[in-house]
Amino acid sequence: MAKHMVAVGGRARYWFDSVVARGTPALIGWLALVCLVVVVPASAGLVWADRHSPTSASGRLTAVWKTVGQTLKIGGEVGPPVYVLLSVLLAVVALLFVSALVGLITTGMSERIMALRLGRSLVIEERHTVLLGWSDQVFPLISELVAANANRRGAVVAVLSEMDKPEMEDQINTQVGRGDTTRIICRNGSVTDPAELARVSPHTARAVLIPSPGGEGGDALVIKTLLALDAAVPDRGSTTVVAAVRDTRHHAAASLAAGRGGRVLNIDDITARLIVQTSRQPGLSLVYQELLDFAGNEFYTVAEPALVGRPFGEALLAYATSSVVGLLHPDDTVELNPPMERPIAADDRLVLITEDDDTAFRADGPLPVDENVIATALSRQPSTARLLMLGWNRRASMIVTQLDAYVSKGSRLDIVSPESESTAQTVQTVQDCGARTRHLDISLHNGDTTEPRILHDLDIPSYDAVIVLGYDGPGPTEAAGPDDRTLVTLLHLRALEQATGRELPLVTEMHDDRNRLLAPVRDGADFIVSGRLISLLMTQIAENRHLATLFDDLFTAHGNGIHLKPATDYVRSGHEATFATVVESARRRRHCAIGYRLASGAATGPAYGVHINPDKRERIQLGDGDCVIVVAENQPPLPTAELAPDSATEAGRLAGPRIPPAP
Repeated sequence: MAKHMVAVGGRARYWFDSVVARGTPALIGWLALVCLVVVVPASAGLVWADRHSPTSASGRLTAVWKTVGQTLKIGGEVGPPVYVLLSVLLAVVALLFVSALVGLITTGMSERIMALRLGRSLVIEERHTVLLGWSDQVFPLISELVAANANRRGAVVAVLSEMDKPEMEDQINTQVGRGDTTRIICRNGSVTDPAELARVSPHTARAVLIPSPGGEGGDALVIKTLLALDAAVPDRGSTTVVAAVRDTRHHAAASLAAGRGGRVLNIDDITARLIVQTSRQPGLSLVYQELLDFAGNEFYTVAEPALVGRPFGEALLAYATSSVVGLLHPDDTVELNPPMERPIAADDRLVLITEDDDTAFRADGPLPVDENVIATALSRQPSTARLLMLGWNRRASMIVTQLDAYVSKGSRLDIVSPESESTAQTVQTVQDCGARTRHLDISLHNGDTTEPRILHDLDIPSYDAVIVLGYDGPGPTEAAGPDDRTLVTLLHLRALEQATGRELPLVTEMHDDRNRLLAPVRDGADFIVSGRLISLLMTQIAENRHLATLFDDLFTAHGNGIHLKPATDYVRSGHEATFATVVESARRRRHCAIGYRLASGAATGPAYGVHINPDKRERIQLGDGDCVIVVAENQPPLPTAELAPDSATEAGRLAGPRIPPAP
């Protein structure tokens, strides 16, 4: 019996499938037949059950016909046969028309809703910011854009990628949240197709950002996107285009594709430069973090007619709550820390650090300067440096080359690279670097930086700076991330700090900013997170394209840069003075003071002792161990003949690590 029921059910499903396969006419016919089979008997039952229905057979049949007609919306008119047929025909035509109209409206609305859900509709905005492509950089980019637009109502950020629109929106809401004043619009499409690029209206955007997707072929995708953007918007006008590539070899090609007015950031080069600068000046990464994000003080440019014709040095004390650092000339070049006697031209703009683009107000009167507290800088003999690099990646050779520009002759760099990565190619690269360097003596050693024994044998506290490089690639296993090995190395270094009771001069490179929170190091340690760093730079340039030249100057070994100088070079130790006094003292040394760092707060977040752009009327007390943050000219390293180090100290510093050298 069960088999019979199964067979009947199977046959019924097969029959239904066959009917559906015959198309719409067959479905309409069977639907009409089923309706008649149900409606006619039911109508007859209603008529026969009604006590007020006609008693004659013809009367009841007429009543049944009216009930069927009203139920099926075909009128149910009675009269001559021709009249009945025509009324039925009109009713069927009306029914088909209404049904077709409802179907078209429903289909159109469904397609529109689906198009909106798929993110294929056109974005009609002006002066918005466009993000092309999808990567981990999207989240810090959007976060900083939201912060930058906090005082701008109606700001819009449009994101175009091949990811589904709902998925993009979910990830953005989870990682960033919803901005109060900034609307995030996601669209689906290929970033290398000029026709699909038009969905986010790049021709009316104020800025277009192209983050690096990373991985193999990531730089090629950025270059192709730049070419597609040029095809879609040949005349970009005032639109700022900022892109990022990872490999230095692709930077020139990407710059050509970006065209005039486009800006391409070299992730590896900038990361290497900041690692080098921070290794020579602990705490510098905290200063850059404060200056590059939009949560505190940033770089802006303002016109100040009242200072036209006056020496640049006078502008340093013209603002109580803003710090002047340079000039923006009419040809869009930025001059950081120009000569103090340089007159400010009528078409120059001041480059300054302030809280927002509308907070640069001139002081009401002269700012208080305590002359008796201004100190004379001590003469210091530069000494050679002993440096340690743990790990090796594609940026390591760039770091070695740039370190050579910051240290004095006779300095030493020990590199520890895992055996699995100390291949003949790595050895050859190190030898090539050693042949090019003028001040560094380089030594390469084999060793796993995650092994406690290796780290203990290095006598790490004796080094002037320790650089922990991030691991390139997905990690030793699929489950491991690129920062996992770095975290293990930091864990052993932290244990070494606790065992020796000495703080290690440490700068660490990481890929994911979330892992920085997991790092087992002291609070306020220096971290260089390449993805976040580049996102901050891209956002800053998108908001003010003139800053690209400024950052070029800051991140090079020549020209002017940000320095943390001993506070006792500017003011007398332990004496209270206004910050205007510090600015005046720095001006006399041809420096632009922009803040200070207190040693007492170096381990206390969130500022870790760093104070950028303080009120110049604020009274502070700086002493030994504190630093003044200045924009000043980078001093080239001195040759050996000009050095006068203590021989015993240098003999100990130049002793090699107690691990066997590489064969």
